[in-house]
Amino acid sequence: MIRLLVHIFLFVLTIGSTIVVGGVWYCISIMTILLAHEMGHFFVSRYYHIQSSFPFFIPFPNLFGTLGAIILMRGRIASRKALFDIGATGPLVGFCLTIPAIVIGLELSELVQVGQLSGVSFRLGNSLLFSFLERIIFGKVPEGTEIVLHPLAFAGWVGLFVTALNLMPIGQLDGGHIVYAVFGRRSRICFYVAALGFGILGVFFFPGWLLPLFLILLLGFRHPPPSDNETELDGGRKLLAGGLFAVFILSFIPIPLPDFEMNLITLIGKVLSRGF
Repeated sequence: MIRLLVHIFLFVLTIGSTIVVGGVWYCISIMTILLAHEMGHFFVSRYYHIQSSFPFFIPFPNLFGTLGAIILMRGRIASRKALFDIGATGPLVGFCLTIPAIVIGLELSELVQVGQLSGVSFRLGNSLLFSFLERIIFGKVPEGTEIVLHPLAFAGWVGLFVTALNLMPIGQLDGGHIVYAVFGRRSRICFYVAALGFGILGVFFFPGWLLPLFLILLLGFRHPPPSDNETELDGGRKLLAGGLFAVFILSFIPIPLPDFEMNLITLIGKVLSRGF
Protein backbone atom coordinates (compact mmCIF):
# COMPACT_ATOMS: atom_id res chain seq x y z
CA MET A 1 0.00 0.00 0.00
CA ILE A 2 2.80 2.43 0.92
CA ARG A 3 4.65 1.61 -2.31
CA LEU A 4 1.49 2.25 -4.34
CA LEU A 5 1.12 5.63 -2.65
CA VAL A 6 4.73 6.45 -3.60
CA HIS A 7 3.96 5.65 -7.26
CA ILE A 8 0.85 7.85 -7.18
CA PHE A 9 2.67 10.67 -5.37
CA LEU A 10 5.52 10.73 -7.90
CA PHE A 11 3.07 10.51 -10.79
CA VAL A 12 1.09 13.51 -9.50
CA LEU A 13 4.30 15.48 -8.86
CA THR A 14 5.49 14.78 -12.40
CA ILE A 15 2.14 15.93 -13.80
CA GLY A 16 2.64 19.17 -11.88
CA SER A 17 6.25 19.66 -12.99
CA THR A 18 5.44 19.03 -16.67
CA ILE A 19 2.52 21.48 -16.52
CA VAL A 20 4.84 24.11 -15.02
CA VAL A 21 7.37 23.59 -17.82
CA GLY A 22 5.13 23.25 -20.87
CA GLY A 23 1.46 23.61 -19.99
CA VAL A 24 -1.42 21.15 -20.10
CA TRP A 25 -0.94 19.94 -23.71
CA TYR A 26 2.72 19.22 -23.09
CA CYS A 27 1.90 17.43 -19.85
CA ILE A 28 -0.76 15.19 -21.42
CA SER A 29 1.47 14.33 -24.38
CA ILE A 30 4.74 13.59 -22.62
CA MET A 31 3.08 11.73 -19.73
CA THR A 32 1.20 9.56 -22.23
CA ILE A 33 4.41 8.74 -24.13
CA LEU A 34 6.37 7.95 -20.96
CA LEU A 35 3.54 5.94 -19.40
CA ALA A 36 3.08 3.90 -22.60
CA HIS A 37 6.81 3.21 -22.73
CA GLU A 38 7.01 1.96 -19.15
CA MET A 39 3.74 0.01 -19.26
CA GLY A 40 5.03 -1.73 -22.38
CA HIS A 41 7.91 -3.05 -20.24
CA PHE A 42 5.53 -3.80 -17.37
CA PHE A 43 3.00 -5.93 -19.27
CA VAL A 44 5.61 -7.89 -21.22
CA SER A 45 7.55 -8.54 -17.99
CA ARG A 46 4.39 -9.88 -16.39
CA TYR A 47 3.70 -11.97 -19.49
CA TYR A 48 7.06 -13.68 -18.96
CA HIS A 49 6.36 -14.04 -15.20
CA ILE A 50 9.00 -11.50 -14.21
CA GLN A 51 7.99 -9.58 -11.11
CA SER A 52 7.99 -5.86 -11.93
CA SER A 53 6.89 -2.67 -10.24
CA PHE A 54 4.61 0.03 -11.54
CA PRO A 55 6.53 2.98 -13.05
CA PHE A 56 8.39 5.36 -10.76
CA PHE A 57 8.11 8.80 -12.41
CA ILE A 58 10.87 11.31 -11.71
CA PRO A 59 9.65 14.94 -11.51
CA PHE A 60 12.07 17.70 -12.44
CA PRO A 61 10.53 21.19 -12.61
CA ASN A 62 12.96 22.55 -15.18
CA LEU A 63 13.71 22.13 -18.90
CA PHE A 64 11.68 18.95 -19.71
CA GLY A 65 9.65 18.74 -16.49
CA THR A 66 10.75 15.17 -15.84
CA LEU A 67 13.77 12.91 -15.89
CA GLY A 68 11.63 10.07 -17.21
CA ALA A 69 10.39 6.98 -15.40
CA ILE A 70 11.68 3.55 -14.44
CA ILE A 71 10.28 0.19 -13.42
CA LEU A 72 12.06 -2.28 -11.19
CA MET A 73 12.23 -5.96 -12.14
CA ARG A 74 13.08 -8.87 -9.88
CA GLY A 75 14.04 -12.36 -10.87
CA ARG A 76 16.11 -13.88 -13.64
CA ILE A 77 14.86 -13.59 -17.21
CA ALA A 78 14.32 -17.00 -18.76
CA SER A 79 15.63 -16.53 -22.30
CA ARG A 80 17.13 -14.14 -24.81
CA LYS A 81 13.72 -14.01 -26.49
CA ALA A 82 12.09 -12.78 -23.27
CA LEU A 83 14.96 -10.30 -22.71
CA PHE A 84 14.50 -8.90 -26.21
CA ASP A 85 10.73 -8.60 -25.92
CA ILE A 86 10.97 -6.80 -22.57
CA GLY A 87 13.67 -4.42 -23.80
CA ALA A 88 12.11 -3.69 -27.19
CA THR A 89 8.45 -3.17 -26.29
CA GLY A 90 8.89 0.07 -24.31
CA PRO A 91 10.81 2.06 -26.96
CA LEU A 92 8.61 0.64 -29.72
CA VAL A 93 5.33 1.68 -28.06
CA GLY A 94 6.71 5.08 -27.04
CA PHE A 95 8.04 5.71 -30.55
CA CYS A 96 4.67 4.85 -32.13
CA LEU A 97 3.00 7.54 -29.97
CA THR A 98 5.82 10.06 -30.44
CA ILE A 99 5.53 10.29 -34.24
CA PRO A 100 1.88 11.48 -34.35
CA ALA A 101 2.65 13.90 -31.50
CA ILE A 102 5.43 15.45 -33.61
CA VAL A 103 3.38 15.61 -36.82
CA ILE A 104 0.28 17.12 -35.18
CA GLY A 105 2.43 19.39 -33.02
CA LEU A 106 4.39 20.72 -36.00
CA GLU A 107 1.14 21.42 -37.83
CA LEU A 108 0.16 23.58 -34.84
CA SER A 109 3.57 25.26 -34.58
CA GLU A 110 4.40 28.70 -35.99
CA LEU A 111 7.08 30.38 -38.05
CA VAL A 112 8.04 33.72 -36.51
CA GLN A 113 10.64 36.37 -37.14
CA VAL A 114 13.61 36.08 -34.78
CA GLY A 115 13.08 39.69 -33.67
CA GLN A 116 9.55 38.87 -32.56
CA LEU A 117 10.65 36.18 -30.13
CA SER A 118 9.93 37.21 -26.57
CA GLY A 119 10.22 35.64 -23.14
CA VAL A 120 12.51 32.81 -22.15
CA SER A 121 13.39 30.47 -25.02
CA PHE A 122 16.15 28.03 -25.85
CA ARG A 123 17.31 26.33 -29.01
CA LEU A 124 16.87 22.61 -29.50
CA GLY A 125 19.10 20.36 -31.52
CA ASN A 126 17.40 18.13 -34.06
CA SER A 127 17.56 14.46 -34.84
CA LEU A 128 17.49 13.26 -38.44
CA LEU A 129 13.86 12.20 -38.08
CA PHE A 130 12.65 15.44 -36.48
CA SER A 131 14.46 17.51 -39.12
CA PHE A 132 12.89 15.40 -41.87
CA LEU A 133 9.36 15.90 -40.48
CA GLU A 134 10.01 19.64 -40.05
CA ARG A 135 11.13 19.88 -43.67
CA ILE A 136 8.01 18.08 -44.91
CA ILE A 137 5.65 20.36 -42.98
CA PHE A 138 7.45 23.72 -43.22
CA GLY A 139 9.64 23.30 -46.28
CA LYS A 140 12.83 25.35 -46.23
CA VAL A 141 12.69 27.75 -43.28
CA PRO A 142 13.53 31.31 -44.47
CA GLU A 143 16.54 33.02 -42.94
CA GLY A 144 15.72 35.24 -39.99
CA THR A 145 12.82 33.06 -38.90
CA GLU A 146 12.47 30.33 -36.31
CA ILE A 147 9.93 27.59 -35.71
CA VAL A 148 8.22 28.09 -32.36
CA LEU A 149 7.16 24.61 -31.33
CA HIS A 150 3.67 23.91 -30.09
CA PRO A 151 3.77 22.09 -26.71
CA LEU A 152 2.63 18.93 -28.49
CA ALA A 153 5.62 19.12 -30.86
CA PHE A 154 7.94 19.80 -27.92
CA ALA A 155 6.58 16.68 -26.22
CA GLY A 156 7.31 14.76 -29.42
CA TRP A 157 10.87 16.11 -29.46
CA VAL A 158 11.35 15.00 -25.86
CA GLY A 159 9.76 11.65 -26.72
CA LEU A 160 12.34 11.09 -29.47
CA PHE A 161 15.14 12.15 -27.13
CA VAL A 162 13.96 9.69 -24.46
CA THR A 163 13.57 6.92 -27.05
CA ALA A 164 17.14 7.41 -28.30
CA LEU A 165 18.47 7.62 -24.75
CA ASN A 166 16.80 4.32 -23.83
CA LEU A 167 18.03 2.65 -27.03
CA MET A 168 21.67 3.47 -26.30
CA PRO A 169 23.35 0.06 -26.76
CA ILE A 170 25.00 0.04 -23.35
CA GLY A 171 24.63 -1.96 -20.15
CA GLN A 172 21.11 -2.45 -18.83
CA LEU A 173 19.41 0.26 -20.84
CA ASP A 174 16.73 -0.98 -23.26
CA GLY A 175 19.29 -0.87 -26.05
CA GLY A 176 21.67 -2.90 -23.90
CA HIS A 177 18.97 -5.56 -23.40
CA ILE A 178 18.36 -5.70 -27.15
CA VAL A 179 22.06 -5.93 -28.02
CA TYR A 180 22.61 -8.67 -25.43
CA ALA A 181 19.58 -10.60 -26.71
CA VAL A 182 21.00 -10.47 -30.25
CA PHE A 183 24.72 -11.03 -29.58
CA GLY A 184 24.85 -12.70 -26.18
CA ARG A 185 28.24 -12.47 -24.47
CA ARG A 186 29.73 -10.77 -27.54
CA SER A 187 27.59 -7.71 -26.75
CA ARG A 188 30.30 -6.48 -24.38
CA ILE A 189 32.26 -5.30 -27.43
CA CYS A 190 29.24 -3.22 -28.53
CA PHE A 191 29.00 -1.72 -25.04
CA TYR A 192 32.62 -0.56 -25.08
CA VAL A 193 32.40 0.87 -28.60
CA ALA A 194 29.18 2.75 -27.75
CA ALA A 195 30.64 4.10 -24.49
CA LEU A 196 33.74 5.31 -26.36
CA GLY A 197 31.52 7.05 -28.92
CA PHE A 198 29.49 8.84 -26.26
CA GLY A 199 32.66 9.78 -24.41
CA ILE A 200 33.99 11.46 -27.56
CA LEU A 201 30.67 13.27 -28.02
CA GLY A 202 30.75 14.42 -24.39
CA VAL A 203 34.33 15.68 -24.45
CA PHE A 204 34.35 17.41 -27.83
CA PHE A 205 30.74 18.32 -28.66
CA PHE A 206 28.20 18.22 -25.81
CA PRO A 207 29.37 18.02 -22.17
CA GLY A 208 25.85 17.09 -21.09
CA TRP A 209 26.50 13.51 -22.27
CA LEU A 210 29.20 13.01 -19.64
CA LEU A 211 26.81 12.71 -16.70
CA PRO A 212 24.68 9.84 -18.10
CA LEU A 213 27.86 8.17 -19.34
CA PHE A 214 29.36 8.45 -15.84
CA LEU A 215 26.23 6.89 -14.32
CA ILE A 216 26.36 4.03 -16.84
CA LEU A 217 30.05 3.43 -16.07
CA LEU A 218 29.24 3.52 -12.37
CA LEU A 219 26.60 0.81 -12.80
CA GLY A 220 28.97 -1.22 -14.96
CA PHE A 221 28.78 -2.89 -18.34
CA ARG A 222 28.03 -6.34 -17.01
CA HIS A 223 24.67 -7.58 -18.23
CA PRO A 224 23.21 -10.51 -16.27
CA PRO A 225 22.66 -13.42 -18.69
CA PRO A 226 19.23 -15.04 -19.01
CA SER A 227 18.75 -18.61 -17.80
CA ASP A 228 18.86 -19.88 -21.38
CA ASN A 229 21.74 -17.97 -22.91
CA GLU A 230 22.34 -20.34 -25.81
CA THR A 231 19.12 -20.26 -27.83
CA GLU A 232 19.43 -17.43 -30.36
CA LEU A 233 16.66 -15.10 -31.47
CA ASP A 234 14.48 -15.97 -34.43
CA GLY A 235 14.82 -14.10 -37.71
CA GLY A 236 11.81 -11.85 -37.09
CA ARG A 237 13.19 -10.53 -33.82
CA LYS A 238 16.62 -9.99 -35.36
CA LEU A 239 14.94 -7.96 -38.12
CA LEU A 240 13.05 -5.94 -35.52
CA ALA A 241 16.34 -5.35 -33.67
CA GLY A 242 17.77 -3.88 -36.88
CA GLY A 243 14.68 -1.66 -37.16
CA LEU A 244 15.12 -0.44 -33.59
CA PHE A 245 18.78 0.32 -34.29
CA ALA A 246 17.59 2.44 -37.23
CA VAL A 247 15.13 4.18 -34.87
CA PHE A 248 18.04 4.93 -32.54
CA ILE A 249 20.12 6.45 -35.36
CA LEU A 250 17.19 8.52 -36.67
CA SER A 251 16.12 9.70 -33.19
CA PHE A 252 19.51 10.39 -31.64
CA ILE A 253 20.36 14.06 -31.12
CA PRO A 254 24.17 14.53 -30.89
CA ILE A 255 23.83 18.06 -29.44
CA PRO A 256 20.38 18.26 -27.80
CA LEU A 257 20.88 21.77 -26.38
CA PRO A 258 23.25 23.85 -28.56
CA ASP A 259 23.38 26.64 -25.97
CA PHE A 260 24.06 24.27 -23.05
CA GLU A 261 27.69 25.25 -22.53
CA MET A 262 27.02 28.99 -22.80
CA ASN A 263 24.05 28.75 -20.41
CA LEU A 264 26.14 26.73 -17.95
CA ILE A 265 28.94 29.32 -18.03
CA THR A 266 26.39 32.12 -17.50
CA LEU A 267 24.85 30.25 -14.57
CA ILE A 268 28.24 29.65 -12.93
CA GLY A 269 29.11 33.31 -13.45
CA LYS A 270 25.91 34.41 -11.72
CA VAL A 271 26.51 32.08 -8.80
CA LEU A 272 30.11 33.27 -8.35
CA SER A 273 29.13 36.94 -8.61
CA ARG A 274 26.52 36.49 -5.92
CA GLY A 275 28.98 34.61 -3.76
CA PHE A 276 31.53 37.43 -3.84
